[in-house]
Amino acid sequence: MATKKRKRTTHYSVAGTKLYAVRDAKGRFVDIQTYKRAHSMDMKRKSKAEIKAAKKKK
Repeated sequence: MATKKRKRTTHYSVAGTKLYAVRDAKGRFVDIQTYKRAHSMDMKRKSKAEIKAAKKKK
């Protein structure tokens, strides 16, 4: 089962921290996390293109 990339919308907490929120089809929040945490995880993961390029390089 392939997972579809969900669009993240930006919000701000009461303290002013930047947040990412993911909503389901009905508009309910599915996941809310801080921008800092989400961004660091995005940087740690490699895209399919990066993985393919690394394999090709070897």
